[in-house]
Amino acid sequence: MSEEEKKLTESTEVVAETTKAPKVKGKKGKRVVNSGQLHVQATFNNTIVTVTDKNGGALAASSAGANGFRGSKKGTAYAAQIAAEKALETAKREHGLNSVDVYVSGIGLGRDSAIRAVSTVGIKIDSITDVTPIAHGGVRPKGERKP
Repeated sequence: MSEEEKKLTESTEVVAETTKAPKVKGKKGKRVVNSGQLHVQATFNNTIVTVTDKNGGALAASSAGANGFRGSKKGTAYAAQIAAEKALETAKREHGLNSVDVYVSGIGLGRDSAIRAVSTVGIKIDSITDVTPIAHGGVRPKGERKP
């Protein structure tokens, strides 16, 4: 090996040592949340259930469509019950959820059955609030009145 080849191999070794990947920190442990919120959005076509902590950070979520229901079956009460049970089981198992405040939005068939599913999982309900938006006619439209 000539001197030029030695220098070349030495320089590549130095470059290889300096370009190491940064150390990746390990995953943080799952946080324990004793009480949280259950948000149920019940439309005619689907029911979406989200379990959050008190600040609104999502812990678990599920929907009728995510549980294998397709078409008009997604809007049924049974599909909402299955979606709620799955989301609550995940939150209870991974985060130790014990009690929830329930917030229901929408007018679909899954409203009541999603709330009933909470008690079957074994989680205590602290309060139930309906947060469905109500139309009030809106503001006065701009422009002249039409005769």
